[in-house]
Amino acid sequence: VSLVLIFMYVAPLNTKIVGGEDASAGAWPWQVSLHEDGSHFCGGSLINTEWVLSAAHCFPSQELSNPNEVSVSVSQVILHPEYDNLPNNNDMALLRLSSPVTFTNFIQPVCLAAEGSIFNSDTMWVTGWGTIYSVPLPSPQNLQEVDVPMVGNTKCDCLNGGITENMMCAGPLEGGKDSCQGDSGGPMVIRQGSTWIQAGVVSFGKGCALPNLPGVYARVSNYQNWITQHVGMNNASFIPFTSTAPVLDETCPTSGMFLNITMTKQN
Repeated sequence: VSLVLIFMYVAPLNTKIVGGEDASAGAWPWQVSLHEDGSHFCGGSLINTEWVLSAAHCFPSQELSNPNEVSVSVSQVILHPEYDNLPNNNDMALLRLSSPVTFTNFIQPVCLAAEGSIFNSDTMWVTGWGTIYSVPLPSPQNLQEVDVPMVGNTKCDCLNGGITENMMCAGPLEGGKDSCQGDSGGPMVIRQGSTWIQAGVVSFGKGCALPNLPGVYARVSNYQNWITQHVGMNNASFIPFTSTAPVLDETCPTSGMFLNITMTKQN
């Protein structure tokens, strides 16, 4: 598997992240595109010069030409030892690069949410090169970004089912905004002051951007010990996040609860 870091965005061929818009060059300098045989298949986030965080369900499974693209091979893929592909619990993977990358204005690591971080009705940002509404499209050339509101785990479990404490959910209940196939493994981030913090990893959902079916993300703050065990205590920046937004409404809606269209975000 070769790993391609894409940090400059040219004109898009199609839309991707559902309901999103083109990202400005360098806006999300930790965003990674995972390629196999020249094609994008999943996303990831750069957490230091030698390690990328992604989703376990991406492995194994993606065409871009770009002046700020850096192609780096992966020397090691570490899946979470308790990853379970049926409920997608512990959907986390670490990729070790064969050689360190050099930071530039277009290549920077993201900070990670520390253990004990609290998220309420905050607005998150998700980025990626995935498809739109689960429809296969030619690989896009322009990174997409979309803002999605948090949904409480209790409410999300009513809608999606199988939600564990290792997951978090986000997306407007009216639908229209979401991550989709090909966005897997990519980051869901939130801003605290002047710092962007990765709260989630794109994991799975039922369809894409459907009403009452928010996307599901692996909760980064639950994996601080596992990540530092592999990358080193001082080799990733963990920052506590404490929300100042109102507490999430955990009331279960009654519509859309039994849509049986389960699929991961992966192609």
